[in-house]
Amino acid sequence: MARRGRASRTRDLETGVAAASPHVQRRIPYYDMLDEEQVVKLEAQVDWIIENVGIAFRDDPTALELWKHEGARIEGDIVRAPADWIRDLCAKAPSEFRQLARNPDRSVVIGGHHQVFAPIYGAPFVRDLEGGRRYGDLAAFEDLVRLTYMLPNLHHGGFVTCEPCDIPVSKRHLDMLLAHMTLSDKPHLGAITEMSRAQDSVDMAEIIFGAEVLESDCVILGNVNTNSPLLVDKVVTEAVRAYSSRNQGIICVPFILSGAMGPVATAAAVAQAVAEAMMVCAYVQLIRPGAPFVLGNFLSSMSLKSGAPTFGMPEPVVSNYAVGQLARRLGLPLRCGGSLTASKIEDAQAAYESADSMHSTMLAGANFILHAAGWLEGALCTGFEKLVMDADRLGSYQKILTLGLETSDEDFARDAYDEVAPGGHFLGSAHTMRNYQTAFYEPKLSDSENVESWEEAGADDMRQRAFRRWKHLLSEYQAPPMEVAKREELAAFVARRKRELPDAWY
Repeated sequence: MARRGRASRTRDLETGVAAASPHVQRRIPYYDMLDEEQVVKLEAQVDWIIENVGIAFRDDPTALELWKHEGARIEGDIVRAPADWIRDLCAKAPSEFRQLARNPDRSVVIGGHHQVFAPIYGAPFVRDLEGGRRYGDLAAFEDLVRLTYMLPNLHHGGFVTCEPCDIPVSKRHLDMLLAHMTLSDKPHLGAITEMSRAQDSVDMAEIIFGAEVLESDCVILGNVNTNSPLLVDKVVTEAVRAYSSRNQGIICVPFILSGAMGPVATAAAVAQAVAEAMMVCAYVQLIRPGAPFVLGNFLSSMSLKSGAPTFGMPEPVVSNYAVGQLARRLGLPLRCGGSLTASKIEDAQAAYESADSMHSTMLAGANFILHAAGWLEGALCTGFEKLVMDADRLGSYQKILTLGLETSDEDFARDAYDEVAPGGHFLGSAHTMRNYQTAFYEPKLSDSENVESWEEAGADDMRQRAFRRWKHLLSEYQAPPMEVAKREELAAFVARRKRELPDAWY
């Protein structure tokens, strides 16, 4: 079999987008780190927090009134409830559900044995080799939406791939939604930061799919955070009412820096995170039984000297495994973080921290992985090169998850032994020729050539190859087709809402 040449590799690097699986259908076992005794102890701690410590539901009398009406114990804004009741409410949420995409072939299943990769969310800055580090703007945001659409190992668009800081805060959700809905046909999230923005998200989704579809299927989700420790504010409860009342999904993620928003002990922080998320899930089910819900975990260690969060460390890795086991026992889909790093650029620190974070997320069985690509600077910055580098690596994880070790007759290759003598080689055997194109995962950005070939081609490092790739992808981008009437209706909705909303920059 001929060795592939540099020119062939370069063409692969610089050409088109492969057809994508809409999501990962996992075939390998979960990594259950905890034994039964440890799991039972954690669940007892979760129940103790729910029953004895309680969770504050603050600044939203409507939420407190609903809890009171349903029989919870209310003291001020603290809600306490029997743990069995909260678990029964959580059991009403589906263990898996489908999120429809504008292109039905790109719809995803969240939960069960399915895993969905989505890019970074929420960074105010962007960085690339050409433009350096700068505030995100609408042009950068739209390019990131285009890239996410074109990268086959990202199954979901996310939402705030970067903050378009040149648009008023009060209006930028409209531009972001319009970009996701027109520049891509992958599923995506919606806004949550204020109730009217959440409502705009659902209303725009209704333009795409129609009211009847929203009643039967999830087409958009809101990703919310509890205000740890032990506080659910009105941003969350109002978003729940906007999304869940229309049968749309809520992802709830306690964001806990151990030692700050939770105890320094990992077991205590894990139990707190699960208790907070379960109370939000129960509230969702009080609003609409059976509405989709995803239990999230974002537990980070921190430098107790500076207060800076750290990523890829052993404690958050362990928390992914622990929360994965607890979520499966609850029957709830799980969301974890992905390729996380505190590094400022795509360097060795970024590589090993991202790999450790993503690998544990994968083995723990997270069903929805936000921040799977593009994360730099502890989520302050979206890296264009990092986005395509991470997405390239996701293809490797996807092959591990979906194939594991194949043991068919073809995989045992018995006919090859009839062809190859002892001391010979299998390079030209019929079995190799039948399978060489798909036998191994071949990353588009890695360079495995000899050093002479690498030097002759310019000695580019991974960042330079990634820069070249995303630039080429954008040059090849073609918007997915969309009905003209729907595009015009979306644009009219955005224009009307922008006229109604005053500019606000905070």
